[in-house]
Amino acid sequence: MKQLRHIELLAPARNLECGLEAVRHGADAVYIGAPRFGARAAAGNSLADIACLVSFAHLYNVRVYVALNTILKEEELAETEQMIHDLYQAGVDALIVQDMGITRLQLPPIPLHASTQTDNRTPQKVRFLAEAGFRQVVLARELSLEEIRAIHQEVPQTALEVFVHGALCVSYSGQCYASQACFGRSANRGECAQFCRLPFTLTDADGRVVVRDKHLLSLKDLNQIDLLEQLLDAGVTSLKIEGRLKEVSYVKNVTAAYRQRLDAIYRRRPEYRSASSGSCRYTFQPQLEKSFSRGFTHYFLQGRDPDILSPDTPKSLGEEMGTMKEQRGGYLTVAGVKPFHNGDGVCYLDEQGRLQGFRVNRVENNKLYPAGEMPRIRPRTRLYRNFDQAFERLLARPSSDRKIGVCWELAETKWGFRLTLADEDDNRVSLAFAAEKEPARTPQADNLRTLLTRLGETPFEVIGSLSSDGEGVSLKLTRNWFLPSSVVTEWRRKAIERLQAARRINYRRELAVWHPTTHPYPAASLTYLGNVMNPAARSFYLSHGLQHIDPAFEAQPVEGAVLMFCRHCLRYSMGWCPSHQHGRSPYREPYYLTASDGRRFRLQFDCRACQMKVIEEHKPANR
Repeated sequence: MKQLRHIELLAPARNLECGLEAVRHGADAVYIGAPRFGARAAAGNSLADIACLVSFAHLYNVRVYVALNTILKEEELAETEQMIHDLYQAGVDALIVQDMGITRLQLPPIPLHASTQTDNRTPQKVRFLAEAGFRQVVLARELSLEEIRAIHQEVPQTALEVFVHGALCVSYSGQCYASQACFGRSANRGECAQFCRLPFTLTDADGRVVVRDKHLLSLKDLNQIDLLEQLLDAGVTSLKIEGRLKEVSYVKNVTAAYRQRLDAIYRRRPEYRSASSGSCRYTFQPQLEKSFSRGFTHYFLQGRDPDILSPDTPKSLGEEMGTMKEQRGGYLTVAGVKPFHNGDGVCYLDEQGRLQGFRVNRVENNKLYPAGEMPRIRPRTRLYRNFDQAFERLLARPSSDRKIGVCWELAETKWGFRLTLADEDDNRVSLAFAAEKEPARTPQADNLRTLLTRLGETPFEVIGSLSSDGEGVSLKLTRNWFLPSSVVTEWRRKAIERLQAARRINYRRELAVWHPTTHPYPAASLTYLGNVMNPAARSFYLSHGLQHIDPAFEAQPVEGAVLMFCRHCLRYSMGWCPSHQHGRSPYREPYYLTASDGRRFRLQFDCRACQMKVIEEHKPANR
């Protein structure tokens, strides 16, 4: 028999509301930004909100992780240490961190997860982190199934977390310095300016234009919903949805879509099981194409894919609806298979390749009447819906109800009655009630079952399969005793309160005691790529045998440094890759990317590492 593995669907939370809805829509774990020092500086949350999310999540055995994944200045370490203790007291299950200096602080017994910002792409690096005490490691987004499988085989006891949905950084996470170099906003400090979403002109060594004003570093969004089973078989235990800056409708829709797909896998593969409790009932049908996306890609999970770029726009296109057939007066006619609705948002690419859009005022069959000025669209232009009014209205209302299975037993005792409530996780509470026993004039069984099944707004629902006799409500009574409905209702309320308290008390919180380690790091030195910003991080690496450690790029800029390390390769996208495509370019290298402000970046291709590097070549004179 295959070993049982509990799988975690990990959903993002921009704020408390998003976190609560992530739990309601099926997340096994939620990650949320710390009050400070998270990799999304705009997504910080108060301790009170985090504690509220923890209390709600733990009822369903859902874990709460806090992102504390920036590199830290020396003067920030004391504040960070105090904040970690506060987060531990709030019940947080783990911290997602980048800065190794955190391991040198006086920590409470809270597990640490290694953020993808620590550049986790080799078995050797993941083994090092596991031996250093990290309980879970977030792998680089660029890895293939074979590479993930190799890491799992190297560290089979370490939980591996992978991104399965959402926005993609074009550079390996933690290895991007473009935002810092160009705008003074460090991605490693939570202030990424999204340099990769800008338009660029690609030229060759002779100044010839290859591509003009396209988003050549902007990738499509990740979508692995069709490859979840392969990821589980490769050894992944945590499936992560990107989106700590996304709105609540995105969290609801995407979490529900992945929950449904995973549950379908679990029904076929009993060796895999959800890491949390309860089941969800949705008032809508999840549809990934209706939430923000730049188009979807599997990225490198199945090997190199030429169609990973979103060169026309860094914004959401949404779902393709058809093409513009003709314009007449105040409306345009659409040839398509999906219906529009009043209030929908429509977008398209104009003749210059720029994204344009309009709002639909009224729909009549395949005729769209735009709100405001009539757009000028060429026939056969593809139309996309990037805002579905009807779908968003569904998600604006309560859209999921998550219930934990329970069963009841009502039995009589010498002095009255005993009411027992048990749940799907084997939590059990029993309450004895003294009561006079009075025979009833009419049958009571159906009314008792109805009263005990009526659980309303509580987190519970009665499931007969939980009890030994297959009854959701078992009545073990010697006679048809009379029990007033008001009395049974009060007993039910007390039992439910007691079970909720028991679930929180019995919640299994993982603890981790940190001890200094000295096993060797898989390198002898660190350049600026090590992101070492403070003495505590430096001490960590020195204790693991490193002999030379350069400061972080943010502390000491490096002239001529590589600003981005990308598995995405423009030479491959153009069909000119000498390794994979045996292509030959009509242009002379090196190639350059020029931004609209005049900054120029040289592209360097490392075919052995299958990597494109972006290096700043020129700074405008007025900087």
